[in-house]
Amino acid sequence: MLELLNMTQAELGELLAAWRQPAFRKKQLFAWLHQGVPFEQMLNLPAALRERLRAEAVENAVSVLDTVSSAIDGTVKLLYRLQDGNVIEGVLMRYKHGNTLCLSTQVGCKMGCAFCASTLDGCVRNLTAGEMLGQVICANRLLGQGERVHNIVLMGSGEPLDNYENTTRFLRLLREPDGVNIGLRNVSLSTCGLVPQMIAFAGENLPVTLSVSLHAPSDAIRRTIMPIANRYAISEVLDACRIYIEKTGRRVIFEYALIRGVNAAPEHARALASLLRGMQCHVNLIPLNSVPERGLQGVNEREVAAFKAALEERHISVTRRREMGDDIEGACGQLRRKHIAAELNGLPEQ
Repeated sequence: MLELLNMTQAELGELLAAWRQPAFRKKQLFAWLHQGVPFEQMLNLPAALRERLRAEAVENAVSVLDTVSSAIDGTVKLLYRLQDGNVIEGVLMRYKHGNTLCLSTQVGCKMGCAFCASTLDGCVRNLTAGEMLGQVICANRLLGQGERVHNIVLMGSGEPLDNYENTTRFLRLLREPDGVNIGLRNVSLSTCGLVPQMIAFAGENLPVTLSVSLHAPSDAIRRTIMPIANRYAISEVLDACRIYIEKTGRRVIFEYALIRGVNAAPEHARALASLLRGMQCHVNLIPLNSVPERGLQGVNEREVAAFKAALEERHISVTRRREMGDDIEGACGQLRRKHIAAELNGLPEQ
């Protein structure tokens, strides 16, 4: 079946031309697809064309399998099913400034970061650009009339830059005026630090906010929690960040998960400040969601405040990430793993 959401408007035009349809149909079809409208409701298309689309194509290769809503802050965890039966997840967060969707770029992840549940079962496959876009469209449909997703964070399951071609195609589709039309300055892309891809991405003219999962002030510590640190040293990652800043004019965000007994002591804050001094950047402190499978524990509020203060004293821009969806297992990969375990054991999900 043709995955139409993976196509640009020009590619849809080529398909429709081969089906002997007039050129203006491509804009009509593109707009309907990005609104999440079923073929049978695309009423300005001829009945014969709608019938052929139903027979040979799919409007959206992603569907919502389940949702779990937070009673605390309205955050919604979405479990999506793909056409091949795989499941992925996303998180819809409501802020005063608009709705933010955290979406996945791969089924699972192969980066092996010790603090992340997404990587526990490895990476099954890359998502297509259409499957990434499909998550946005499903969220828009869930929000309903008068509401939509305003901001995107590519921080769900998967490493976006490990799925480079599909990720960059998705970003170009995302900003299309006739589509969902989300400006790329409202997009954040998280990477664990794939240096060659970071440098290449700096030249793509896709002005997203680059968020780099740093999580340690030294290579020795970083190697204990992030396998990618065995390939690229922190100095190489920071050099790639400087290239991104120079080419885009945008500051880089450094994600830093505070892990008790690993990277959260005052000396770690001082070392981190020394690394980042003079760089156009911001640090986002994340009290770790405990990962029992790895034996890692988060920190308390006093420890967060002390770490934050140590950075501020050294003139490093820093915030503590607001926690969303704590009561619905908001961290990446948790809902998906529970669903997979229930299926394997033949049990109903709890």
